[in-house]
Amino acid sequence: MKKIFDEFKDFIIKGNAMDLAIGIIIGSAFSVVVNSIVENLLMPPLGLLLGRVNFQDLFIVLRQGEQALPPNATLAMAKELGAVTFNYGQFLTDIVSFILLGFGVFLIIKAINKLKQKPEEPTAPTEKDCPYCLKSIPIKATRCPFCTSQLE
Repeated sequence: MKKIFDEFKDFIIKGNAMDLAIGIIIGSAFSVVVNSIVENLLMPPLGLLLGRVNFQDLFIVLRQGEQALPPNATLAMAKELGAVTFNYGQFLTDIVSFILLGFGVFLIIKAINKLKQKPEEPTAPTEKDCPYCLKSIPIKATRCPFCTSQLE
């Protein structure tokens, strides 16, 4: 039993497990923010542009519940009355959330990769141009292999 506990302790202490845990926590928090942006900032103006549509209330009734739904029923009303619904409005909202979440993760990974890149140190030139024929030649050349001119 002690061996299993020691192995588990070694696993938890390693950086990969801690990085994974931190990534999951930050990812779930980021997901909440993206969902809030979609539901509270993007979908309401889009619904107004499309004729005062609340995307959460876009659904198709597959089976009526206890009572028939009125023509302008909301999803909450449909659920309250026990109707079986096909909620394509919620699906559209989730698709937009997924796309924004994926784009946000892409931008974060891109920024992290940019931070990880080491700046390239300038290297000494290895070639120079021949002053007579303007072809690229090795920097230590004393005669141009193209025009055979003597170089200084």
